[in-house]
Amino acid sequence: MTATLYDVPGPRAKRRTLIFSLVALVIVGIVLALVVVRLAAQGQFSADKWGPLVNPAHPLFSLVWSRLGQGLINTLIAAGLTLVLALAIGTLLAVTRITSAPWYRWLVVSVIEVLRGLPVVVSIYFAARVLPELGIDLPALWYLVIGLTAYNSVVIAEIIRAGVSAIPKGQSEAAYSVGMTRGQVLRMILLPQAFRIMLPALISQLVVIVKDTSLAFIIVGYEEFVRTANQIIQAFVNQGTPNPIQVYTVVAVVFIAINYGLGKFAEFTERRLSRAKKTAAPPAAADALDPVESTQT
Repeated sequence: MTATLYDVPGPRAKRRTLIFSLVALVIVGIVLALVVVRLAAQGQFSADKWGPLVNPAHPLFSLVWSRLGQGLINTLIAAGLTLVLALAIGTLLAVTRITSAPWYRWLVVSVIEVLRGLPVVVSIYFAARVLPELGIDLPALWYLVIGLTAYNSVVIAEIIRAGVSAIPKGQSEAAYSVGMTRGQVLRMILLPQAFRIMLPALISQLVVIVKDTSLAFIIVGYEEFVRTANQIIQAFVNQGTPNPIQVYTVVAVVFIAINYGLGKFAEFTERRLSRAKKTAAPPAAADALDPVESTQT
């Protein structure tokens, strides 16, 4: 089947690929070395710039990390609230789109397509600028959460709808045949399986939410992780020891670690679900269930 998609590379093609890969690796290594040398020449690896971030003996180490820790907690709070609200609203939108009459379904589809087509930064901007104009004054956290929820709820709605569509129709037909209502079928049969099927995708969406919280740095006056880091940078600039590269490097490492962990958790969940599906025992045949009856017949 592989040969029908593309030509399998021969020995010469493999050799050329190896050579090109080695050349690219050497070029990347040279560029990185030049960057390191350039940064070192400008004193970017000095203890004055890195000490407050990596040296526990530095007098500012505890203060810097307490501020960064609080900013990270604020980021996780915003991401957690967004996930809960987006999951609830997304489930409602998915159910409404699945069960509504055609004329009403068009309204839901229109809302989903409009919100899904908006950039996240525009959703946050509307929440932070339009709501106060309407007389709705909220803490900065909630402007961020509302903007993120508006976008992520429609994405989660499509994820859940895809999960419901992946369930064999025979299950719902069997449920209807025993007298269950449409609401009971959704609540007791379809939605639990849809969440189970799409759990890796939902966890991956949490990664997107965590990264998108940094957009509050531009629009909303909420002291999340990136905004707190910028305040720390400004404080060091005022002291005459600017270190934006060092602080943003730490911020990047923390974000990468969190999102990498969430991504691996999503992969682990997907493997567990696939393994459970493969190892599930097939239904026994009728003769195997009642061998005595089969021999009598």
